[in-house]
Amino acid sequence: MSEKNDGANRDATKRSARERLLAERERQKKKDKRRRTLIVSAAVVGVLGLAAVVGLIAANTGKGDKSANAGPVAAPSGATGKDALAIQSGKPEAKSTLTVWEDFRCPACKAFEDNYRSTVHDLEARGLLKVDYHLVTLIDGNMRGTGSLNAANAAACAQDAGKFPAYHDVLFENQPQETDDAYAKKARLLELAGKVAGLDTPAFRSCVNDSTHNSWVAKSHEAFRAAKFRGTPSVLLNGKDIFADQANPLTPQKLKEAVEAAGKGNGGAQPAPKGKGSPSPAASPSVSPSASAKASASSATSSSGSRAGSGAGSSKAGAAED
Repeated sequence: MSEKNDGANRDATKRSARERLLAERERQKKKDKRRRTLIVSAAVVGVLGLAAVVGLIAANTGKGDKSANAGPVAAPSGATGKDALAIQSGKPEAKSTLTVWEDFRCPACKAFEDNYRSTVHDLEARGLLKVDYHLVTLIDGNMRGTGSLNAANAAACAQDAGKFPAYHDVLFENQPQETDDAYAKKARLLELAGKVAGLDTPAFRSCVNDSTHNSWVAKSHEAFRAAKFRGTPSVLLNGKDIFADQANPLTPQKLKEAVEAAGKGNGGAQPAPKGKGSPSPAASPSVSPSASAKASASSATSSSGSRAGSGAGSSKAGAAED
């Protein structure tokens, strides 16, 4: 009986040891599984964290400097002036220089062009005047959109093709309402190119569609802001703000007389003495696009709520650039 009891006890002990061993192995398996899960989870969190950091860096790169994302600055062919930011028309040897800062969406700029276009072109043809055009994107900022930028780029592309003056006039003659960002559509800009003989070419289309000169336009607008002009158009004759004197407003006849006087060697930075004629259109203020809309309603008179020409210090800036 004693031997049987001893055998039974030994068997019971062995079973108990095996059970404990199995239980221990099961606990170890669970522990290992938990450890592997933690390692994998930590790795996933690390990858996601790195991705978040990279995404944050990418999201903030270039903020505050939109022109940096538009590629290198590519000035149009023949661009002149400081930093090659002006497109010049007329004969380079002309004694008088008209400096014009314009936005193709600006109604007051259209009013200026409609009033003075024939006079300016006549003076250019006679070799008395050259015009330095600076392109601005003021209305895009005020009204939202990209029409000012796209139209300015297209005009720069026209300069590459030697067709800037004609295309410049076409853009103003067909200017949409200020609130209508029609020039944001490149198809519309290409359609208008058909009005200029020889402009609608594969090279021009590629330039427009690729936004080749966008960075150059952005740099031109930054120069406009740095010069502290109050609005568009800002117009200077031989470095003098000729829209500044509202008591003696400019007219096409006065501009003609001043340029002719300069051509004869009698000076000419000053407009001709006060006489009859319609005053110049008001500038489109950089702080209130509605004022420029008023200007477009009457190309012959200045709006009561807006200021003609550029702001304080603009004459100095224009003179330095010329």
